[in-house]
Amino acid sequence: MSAALDIRSLSVRYGRTDVVRDVSIRVARGESYALVGESGSGKSTILRAVVGMVPDWRGEIEVDGAPRSALGQGAFAQHCQMVFQDPYASLHPRRTVDATLSEPLRIHGIGNRDAQVIEMMRSVGLDPRYRFRFPHQLSGGQRQRVAIARALMLDPKLLLLDEPTSALDVSVQAEILNLLVRLRAERGLTYVLVTHALPVVSFLCDRLGVLHKGQLVEETGVAALHDGAFRAPYARELYQASLGAGDRVRDAG
Repeated sequence: MSAALDIRSLSVRYGRTDVVRDVSIRVARGESYALVGESGSGKSTILRAVVGMVPDWRGEIEVDGAPRSALGQGAFAQHCQMVFQDPYASLHPRRTVDATLSEPLRIHGIGNRDAQVIEMMRSVGLDPRYRFRFPHQLSGGQRQRVAIARALMLDPKLLLLDEPTSALDVSVQAEILNLLVRLRAERGLTYVLVTHALPVVSFLCDRLGVLHKGQLVEETGVAALHDGAFRAPYARELYQASLGAGDRVRDAG
């Protein structure tokens, strides 16, 4: 059975700098997988390579069994979408919620747009009365709900989540994490999450890969976050640095 995402020997270079070096990751359908590491470790670059935002990469990327190079942007968008860290930056400031959510349907020639927009807003916990508001008229949590709704409009099964809660207040982070857990269960979604916050991984994910200076130094199950059973020295350092940070996320459960 093909994986939701299969990355083999991926390397990414910015100019003369190797940002990602020979990384291989296989994420099963329905799984929630985290890429963790400090800033500059290459984790967001991997997601950007998958969605086509990085031109200079080598290796193989398959989405739902199809080579990334064989999927045009239209076909790829129906398989995979990305949710970015800062919802205010990722939403067009002059487009209403309705325009933002309708756009993917319009581009792909999908009808019944009004009903689908309202249904999706309700699905992510947004009151339809916010439909014609602009991003600046929404809170940070509401904006991220719009960003998640936009990513789901074409019913993809793979979501790439780039630090989806780090720009939000702590109380709102818990709400968005709970939303992501519910949506995954309801829609059979696969997640690939990028974060530096191990408590978020413990709450949301099944497995994690630890990146250090562009290399994957360890893969393990989330049980390692409870007992600290990491093999790689850097992974153990990351775990030790995270101790005590879990209180912010634990209340999400």
